[in-house]
Amino acid sequence: MTSSEKSRLAVLVGAFVTVFLAELGDKTQLATLMLAAQSGHPWQVFLGAGAALMTSSLLGVLLGQWLGRVLPTNLVKQGAGALMVGLGLFFCVKFYAVL
Repeated sequence: MTSSEKSRLAVLVGAFVTVFLAELGDKTQLATLMLAAQSGHPWQVFLGAGAALMTSSLLGVLLGQWLGRVLPTNLVKQGAGALMVGLGLFFCVKFYAVL
């Protein structure tokens, strides 16, 4: 296996592990659980949820590719980090406002 193939495999595995762990136990997984239980058609729910995740991932990849071309990598990383912190704070405030 060449170093280029190893690099591509590492990116593939890294993306899978990151998304898999990020999606475990989140509201999307809970929503699909409820849809499968209520509909009685788990394979249709699986296919629909899978297509939705692939589509949203495609949008993220395309946006990331574009941002990677027009902005320095360091700025993209800092922006993504700031966005994640901002969203986390926003949802924490919304959650505690409900309580």
